[in-house]
Amino acid sequence: MNPKCDVYKAKMEKSIEVMKSDFNTIRAGRANSAVLDKITVDYYGAPTPINQIAAIATPEPRMLTIQPWDASALRLIEKAIQASDLGINPTNDGKIIRLVFPQLTEERRRDLTKEVKKMAEDTKVAIRNIRRDALDTFKKQQKASEITEDDLKLLEKDMQELTDKYCKEVDAESAQKEQELLAI
Repeated sequence: MNPKCDVYKAKMEKSIEVMKSDFNTIRAGRANSAVLDKITVDYYGAPTPINQIAAIATPEPRMLTIQPWDASALRLIEKAIQASDLGINPTNDGKIIRLVFPQLTEERRRDLTKEVKKMAEDTKVAIRNIRRDALDTFKKQQKASEITEDDLKLLEKDMQELTDKYCKEVDAESAQKEQELLAI
């Protein structure tokens, strides 16, 4: 692999990391604290992620407990969860918030798999855009006589191999997440 491709390889890897973190925020009927990652609480005037102001635990496969370190944040966390698109109603007992994850309906599973497919396709588009940017850069370098035509052909081949490799990885991750969603 040509060292000139390393920058673009790192960008493609970053695209896949972003997709994986997005996949973690999709709840698959099991309790997963990652679903709370995108929810922020207005804590003393600053938007703060829940995991920075509370302990999050999974006492049962379908339940998350959120215990804030500051009791005054309890109501704020509860309101933030209700305002989010999580679709779960929190239960507050004055000390701990409980989130019980209901069994997903077949229709909801299908909707979530469509969402996963869209995220995967968006990631593939991002990877292809990175390839396009790389090829544009290499062609400009060739026009400026910084690299030879043979170098350009080798770089184009390397970038296509990288693109194919990462697109296959996106497909594999997507298939795994879809299988997880469709499992009862």
